[in-house]
Amino acid sequence: MRITGVTASAHRLPLRRAWDGGVDRNDVVVVRVSTDEGLVGTGFSWTPLIGARAVAALVNDDLAPALLGRTAHPALWDEALWHLREAGTTGLTLMALAGVDIALWDVHARSLGVPLVDLLGRRRERVASYGSGVNLDYDLPDLLDQVRGWVDRGHRAVKIKVGSAAVERDVERVGAVRDLLGPERLLMIDANQRWDVPQAARALARLEPFDPHFVEEPLPAQDLGAHVRLRARTGLPFALGENLRSVAEFERFVDEGVCDVAQPNVVRVGGITPFLRIAESVARRGVPVAPHLLPELSGQLALCLPRVAMVEDIDHASFAALGALAAPSGVEFAGDHLSAQTGPGHGLVFADDLAPLP
Repeated sequence: MRITGVTASAHRLPLRRAWDGGVDRNDVVVVRVSTDEGLVGTGFSWTPLIGARAVAALVNDDLAPALLGRTAHPALWDEALWHLREAGTTGLTLMALAGVDIALWDVHARSLGVPLVDLLGRRRERVASYGSGVNLDYDLPDLLDQVRGWVDRGHRAVKIKVGSAAVERDVERVGAVRDLLGPERLLMIDANQRWDVPQAARALARLEPFDPHFVEEPLPAQDLGAHVRLRARTGLPFALGENLRSVAEFERFVDEGVCDVAQPNVVRVGGITPFLRIAESVARRGVPVAPHLLPELSGQLALCLPRVAMVEDIDHASFAALGALAAPSGVEFAGDHLSAQTGPGHGLVFADDLAPLP
């Protein structure tokens, strides 16, 4: 089965409520790989705010000509990355490659007539999930309403943002959420890289009595040395990885003892192929994966991983919630878990009438 066409189109998905910092949309690049057998695989890239047109241009102008006539199989990943190396080997390059890689996995599974989960090797029928929101700018009543909604839907774990200008505000909010959850539910906190080492040490000392299950991105994501210094000052587990890109980066953070839960984003690392490599590598080091966002695909991958923690149920920001899909994907949250029963491939069919970028 040979590739006869590769196309990418960029679209805008408005959010129901803006995320912290004024992020009012998610942009998605839909990638389609056509074959000489008439099958078409669908992939995507994703960016909350910046870069969608650049990603689409890399696919259309640089990847498409290089892939025409090649075997339609995700084994092309390393060769495709080498082809793009002059544009860099991370960042937008990986995000463009992700769209093609996801499409190649989709068309490969469809050519075999099997769901992606079964092609990869389903290890479990369901995986734990947690409620998550980008909510640092919510006032306390709104935050508690959001958390209460997750609890009412059956979640037994939730994650909220921290990193306020005054640590007292974080203490009040985390304390109120802990009171609402009670001692039996898990509470995670996410600083989104807002602290430096002294700020993080002081804040975590104040927040530790509320028993956070982990703290996510307490420091600038690539600063390994800072994480090592912070590790010496707190016993709280660190969840890291939404802004790491390569197997080598994840291995360095894990080997230095500062990544207790790995959080690769399937688009930012370059697609399903490198995502699986990262998951295998950290599993050998005793670290579970909690995929970052994109639950309709991340959840399917989580069902196949050797070590998995939880899948993120992001509030009103899945592809389904954003109205991006033409039909249900077969990936469902129910209570405190996610399951997936898709048709052949990954089951994601993007709507034909998605709004283009303005």
